[in-house]
Amino acid sequence: MFSWKTADKPIVALSPMADMTDSEFCLIAKRFGARIVFREMVSSEAIVRLNDKTLEMCKFEEAERPIIQQIFGADPDTMAEAARIVEERFHPDGIDINMGCPVYKITSNFNGAALMKEPERAAEIIRKMKAAITVPLSVKIRLGWSDPRECLDFAKVVEDAGADLITVHGRTKAQGYSGVADWKMVGEVKKRVSIPVLVNGDVHTPEAALPAMEQSGADGTLVARGALGNPWILKQIEEVLKDGKVSTVIDEETRVRTVIEHTKLMIARHGETRGVTLMRKHFAWYFKGGPRSKEIRMRLNQAASLADVEAAILPESR
Repeated sequence: MFSWKTADKPIVALSPMADMTDSEFCLIAKRFGARIVFREMVSSEAIVRLNDKTLEMCKFEEAERPIIQQIFGADPDTMAEAARIVEERFHPDGIDINMGCPVYKITSNFNGAALMKEPERAAEIIRKMKAAITVPLSVKIRLGWSDPRECLDFAKVVEDAGADLITVHGRTKAQGYSGVADWKMVGEVKKRVSIPVLVNGDVHTPEAALPAMEQSGADGTLVARGALGNPWILKQIEEVLKDGKVSTVIDEETRVRTVIEHTKLMIARHGETRGVTLMRKHFAWYFKGGPRSKEIRMRLNQAASLADVEAAILPESR
């Protein structure tokens, strides 16, 4: 059985990102050497109602393992039942609780980072979910709601309630995604708890992982936006942390081949027109800042078929 305590260190994992870390993206990341992937968050309320769309989001391929399913919600009993259903139906390698999302539509319903203002409720959620499942339970938090030191006491609450791992995003809810992630404050959390801690925030390049790990003293890093359009970054980070340099170099041919492969996976799941349309959010990341990127993105945003995608990006079609 998967265990955070025995997982190879440093842990380098793909962070859960709403609307992005679906099965297709996780499969692509795995093919480039990602060891652990977190799937996008799903609603506990929708799971207990057995909502078809939400249950579909929880499905995954065996090639995605080890895979961690993130769940959000504010009611302890609903969260516990949702975790039980997810484990019983889909058998992920772990469950993660979202206590860090800063987006208003999540926090306005006392979900995500709002739980950091209610430590007793947060602890009850963890205890009840832990009792309902057999796989490891992790929690993703922020430095706090507005005070970056709120995480210090909250992390102890999370550990004492039974969590097996904590991921700390190095910003407060008030900061959102602005400013700079405070990796040193994540290190203060690491000093307070005995369970593994992952540092998250601003690891946008392989080289950034080194100071993030050094300043935080964390057991690993959870990579979010740095992996978008860049699924090979997880392997490159492991190379940097081990040897001090990147040895996996991605050329334009590999990038193009990956985009086509990713598009085919989306088409297989959603059908051609919808699959290509859903890929547009990924196209923007794959071709961000490269040569002729603006022209390529414009063509891809008008694509409606795999043939259109290939015509936009294959060298012989330009």
